[in-house]
Amino acid sequence: MTDAVADRAVRPGGSPAKPPAFDPADGLVVAIDGPSGSGKSSVSRAVARELGVGYLDTGAMYRAVTWWCLERGIDLDSGEAVAEAAESFPLQIGSDATAPTVLVGGVDVGEAIRETRISAAVSTVATNLGVRATLRLQQRALIAETSRRTGGCVAEGRDITTVVAPDADVRVLLTASKDARLSRRARELHGEASPAAVAATRDQVVRRDRDDSTVSEFTVAGHGVVTVDTSHLDFDGSVRAVLGVVRGVTHEAADHAAAHTAADAVPEDGRN
Repeated sequence: MTDAVADRAVRPGGSPAKPPAFDPADGLVVAIDGPSGSGKSSVSRAVARELGVGYLDTGAMYRAVTWWCLERGIDLDSGEAVAEAAESFPLQIGSDATAPTVLVGGVDVGEAIRETRISAAVSTVATNLGVRATLRLQQRALIAETSRRTGGCVAEGRDITTVVAPDADVRVLLTASKDARLSRRARELHGEASPAAVAATRDQVVRRDRDDSTVSEFTVAGHGVVTVDTSHLDFDGSVRAVLGVVRGVTHEAADHAAAHTAADAVPEDGRN
């Protein structure tokens, strides 16, 4: 699978003039949205692995822009400067769900973009409308290319089901109660969900959701988006639930197509 899932370089100033349409012949596109701590990233990677298709973490792109700006001393409160940086920063993001990679200027920043300093600052970048417009075009291009290369793409992140990929074959809002999300993120960051660990995680989860909700809707499912509540599901159960949605939607689409084909094959007078 590694050979089939090629990396895609987003060249400086290389955003397409308009978003490419997703061609059903290129493969299955699954879009997964949801708040912090809902399990979007880990569940999406597992779903992509199960389906044998590519994976795109759009949130990593915002984190990469944040890292790039901080490394170069760009004031994140300078909206225009940050938006310009997003248009030209040399991002290369891998689409292999077994080992997703993020490189900026040839530097592997996969771990660096998960550091606390990035988590604390990324909302400022993610709520920059200029940055969002630029990355949205790049994300659609990446989804389309990944789908062509691998037979499909599971893409996750804010706005993915309603703005970035509203025409995806399957759209899922992955959600969970605030307590469940805080516990999960505390275990991820601190290795435990003790009261102290949860308290230390609260700002990162609650504030991030509050800030990001000013520019995107990820708590209420849009029209045609299926909600999967994982509050009382473990990881494997969450993956099975999403795969169930994917298979249900694709089977329904296949049945619909078959019915149309059968209807087209019948002459107007009803005789063979």
